Amino acid sequence: MPATPAPARRSNAEHAYVVTYDIADPKRWRRVFKIMKGYGRWLQLSVFHCRLDGGRRIEMAAALEASIDHGSDHVLILDLGPADDVDLQVESLGKSFAPIVREAVVI
Repeated sequence: MPATPAPARRSNAEHAYVVTYDIADPKRWRRVFKIMKGYGRWLQLSVFHCRLDGGRRIEMAAALEASIDHGSDHVLILDLGPADDVDLQVESLGKSFAPIVREAVVI
């Protein structure tokens, strides 16, 4: 079944995402992991929680698209909705989980 791409959105409003991936090659897996560290918070092996505006989401997807083997790798980007409206409910068994909290920084 062909992949159904999410519609491109260039909104300034942040959405919450869960990104999960299954990468067949360890070298590509490390590359994808490094890319994802720049976009979100690592939750566990091959799973990230991200807060991204439309432009950053498109940028992230393009970087991932260029780094995977389309015949053997798989990336899922789950849009949870507007980040400020999402009350992320995570049941964590074992090691504790702390959601991403955005705070204003005055320079």
